[in-house]
Amino acid sequence: MFGIQHYETFILAGILLNLTPGNDTIYILSRTVAQGRKAGIMSVLGIATGSLVHTTFAAVGLSVIIAQSALLFNIIKYAGAAYLFYIGLRMIFSKTSVIQLDRPDTEKYKKIYLQAVLTNVLNPKVALFFISFLPQFIEPFYASHYISFLILGLSFTVTGTLWCLLLAVFASSISSALMKNKATSNYLNKACGCILAGLGLKVAFVK
Repeated sequence: MFGIQHYETFILAGILLNLTPGNDTIYILSRTVAQGRKAGIMSVLGIATGSLVHTTFAAVGLSVIIAQSALLFNIIKYAGAAYLFYIGLRMIFSKTSVIQLDRPDTEKYKKIYLQAVLTNVLNPKVALFFISFLPQFIEPFYASHYISFLILGLSFTVTGTLWCLLLAVFASSISSALMKNKATSNYLNKACGCILAGLGLKVAFVK
């Protein structure tokens, strides 16, 4: 149906891939540990939105352009790496935990959500993953292949989002006790900032 073949195998493979720790998992856990459950959940939703953007790119063929253009690939890669590094440095040098910044909750969590969207969209490895993994489950001569991309991408995003939400809730339950101590909270914030900055450096060296 809709040009999709072996859908059950795709779901199983997608779940196994989601269970494998990657950049998104590290990002979500770092945010959750440093800033609490709501920040982790907003990060999960931001990552999910980014995945849907990549799904759309794959469906219309933009991901293929990224894969074939070394210049465009590197521009996106370094932009994403720099952005992750910037977020990490802000957390490292912040004099107080980011979660305690004096701003309305809606504004604070909206910013966390948008940051997660950008970190995912600016990761060219995600774009390459979608154009290399999804086509394996699409019939080669199906005319409306973009529909197949959208269904598979949405399915992968849903399973990944459910798993990451569980991770965020679990991580927040561990860090909540530690966050009650202001000094510990600041140390956690800076440690997670180091992780995100390191993640930015890792993205920068992706080939």
